[in-house]
Amino acid sequence: MSNVATFDTRTETKIPVESPLAYSYRRSGAPAPTARSRVVLRERPFLGHLVLRGGAIVLDEAVREALDISLPGQPQGLVQDAEGQRSIQWLSPDEWLVIVPGGEEFELEQRLRKALGDAHFAISNVSGGQTLVELEGEAARELLMKSVSYDVHPSHFPEGKGVTTVFAKATVILRRPSESRWELVVRRSFADYTYRWLLDAGEEYGIGVER
Repeated sequence: MSNVATFDTRTETKIPVESPLAYSYRRSGAPAPTARSRVVLRERPFLGHLVLRGGAIVLDEAVREALDISLPGQPQGLVQDAEGQRSIQWLSPDEWLVIVPGGEEFELEQRLRKALGDAHFAISNVSGGQTLVELEGEAARELLMKSVSYDVHPSHFPEGKGVTTVFAKATVILRRPSESRWELVVRRSFADYTYRWLLDAGEEYGIGVER
């Protein structure tokens, strides 16, 4: 810890912050859901995003101690806590994405570093660089079929799975935390493009935006 620079990105200040989609709402609008909306989009901004790198055995013990959740047992796995507010996703053989409610990430990072001690690991706070977009509704999978290159059929993409995939001409992390809900973890620089694509591709389904 002595040679690692850590700082709280959510210090007590009065500087106003905007979500990655704030500009998109002003530029492209945010049509409210209606009775004909077969897809509903909602952004969950300002969550805490941490990327963990290291050996699975060492990290799993630390994560269970800090979050009371185990690392996913399978590649492309996604696990959540009992409330569905905190999740861990397998990204690669030695890389995991942890998402927690906003404001928890700095304390969690400190607890993980303490639990990991002198082990070989890396923790990166990427909260400001990405946002999470939810898609829900009977046509959500149809909308994704028009947008991503990965097979999203239930037999190939069950609940509890997450992958990094091509989305139109960008990339996203696509997750399925529940039977009816899909999540897209989107880089801030791709957020406006992704949002406008979803509005256009979802128009035939009467897509609505909950804010």
